[in-house]
Amino acid sequence: QVQLVESGGGLVQPGGSLRLSCAASGSSFASYSIGWFRQAPGKKREGVSCIGITRGSVYYLDSMKRRSIISRDDSKNTVGLRMNNLKPEDTAVYYCATVDYCDPTFVPVSTHTWGSGTQVTVSS
Repeated sequence: QVQLVESGGGLVQPGGSLRLSCAASGSSFASYSIGWFRQAPGKKREGVSCIGITRGSVYYLDSMKRRSIISRDDSKNTVGLRMNNLKPEDTAVYYCATVDYCDPTFVPVSTHTWGSGTQVTVSS
């Protein structure tokens, strides 16, 4: 099992960019698919993007397509999420988690415990 810590959030103006990072500790990171999720105030948590093992598959929420790039570096046990052209509706706490599969229905593994996430605020 791996432990994940999110970072890279912040306050950015509309149209700006951020790169989120998900750092893992523990063994066998390369054998896990990783997903990014977000939760805005008063809304349910939703899946934003995921990446499979050996970058075999990637998925983006429709509203994030063409604005985001997910990547992984297994040598550094990290997964990054680059988000461009950010909009106020992207404001949320962003979390990463191991997922069973990277496909449009991706969900965290049943044993996942949510961390504190990283806050992204898009505002002028």
